[in-house]
Amino acid sequence: MKIFVTGGAGFIGSAVIRHLINDTDHSVVNIDALTYAANLQSLTSIQDDARYTFERANICDHAAISALFEKYKPDAIMHLAAESHVDRSIDGAMPFIQTNIVGTYTLLDIARSYVQDHPEFRFHHISTDEVFGDLSADDPAFTETSHYEPSSPYSASKAASDHLVRAWHRTYGLPVVLSNCSNNYGPYHHPEKLIPHMILNALHHKPLPVYGDGNQIRDWLYVDDHARALVNVLLNGAIGESYNIGGHNEVKNLDVVHHICDALETLVPLENAKIKSYRDLITFVKDRPGHDRRYAIDATKIEKTLAFKPQETFESGMKKTIQWYLDNAPWWTEILNEKYDLKRIGEAS
Repeated sequence: MKIFVTGGAGFIGSAVIRHLINDTDHSVVNIDALTYAANLQSLTSIQDDARYTFERANICDHAAISALFEKYKPDAIMHLAAESHVDRSIDGAMPFIQTNIVGTYTLLDIARSYVQDHPEFRFHHISTDEVFGDLSADDPAFTETSHYEPSSPYSASKAASDHLVRAWHRTYGLPVVLSNCSNNYGPYHHPEKLIPHMILNALHHKPLPVYGDGNQIRDWLYVDDHARALVNVLLNGAIGESYNIGGHNEVKNLDVVHHICDALETLVPLENAKIKSYRDLITFVKDRPGHDRRYAIDATKIEKTLAFKPQETFESGMKKTIQWYLDNAPWWTEILNEKYDLKRIGEAS
């Protein structure tokens, strides 16, 4: 197959592309506008492969995207391009409305015309568990039929895009599959997200800012597991169906930070430092407005129907992640030097 991947220079998109090129026979056209969160250095290992092509384009640009459909005639699209940082959406929602809603509409409109001559075409829309809102400690995990109750401008824009995709399937018969994932983590994650943010701040002996009491709970999914699941959904998922993808790893934010601190005590011992422990860097800061307390994914459907289960536990995935950041300073140093505000904190993928 020839697969379009939107947002392929982003965190999850680049993991999907690396998986497609390294582990399958499919070819990929990476469509990315190269905004602040994109980094083509995440794709250096496969950039010279004959099955990989990069096209710089914005998914809101109808003419540009239409031209790419005409040029490459894809068999499927995996739509990952999105603005995804909750804090940024609170500061200014317009980019989220444009990319997540208008961009998704643009792709759907083009695909609706394209599929008339390419009936085997598939549209895979990748979304987030944040569209379901949050849970109390005793609530059952989110399922594919959970009500939508988004809390932030980011999650509201993703919820809107999910609704558009379902409407295009029901009204126009567009062959779609959808997936909603829990929090991703792993190599090549942008430094403003929670786990890399804490790793890099700790390495620089900077404060580790934790929102509120740090007891917010997230289900953590290793990004390479997610990439495998997404390709599985694209190829084998039933048209019109949605699939929740989770990591079976509900962990409090504060415990995530503690885990990072304790791991670094062994990997990068503090010698002649002003602090005795990495945990001494933890600083509790004012909570985010509308901060969701708990996310949890019920992944029973994808496990039973598509035989998918994550390979990594939270412990094994974190070990790989922390070691990757220790081994790949050139990748994140460029971001810290040029594009990054160290004061930002994020959680979502």
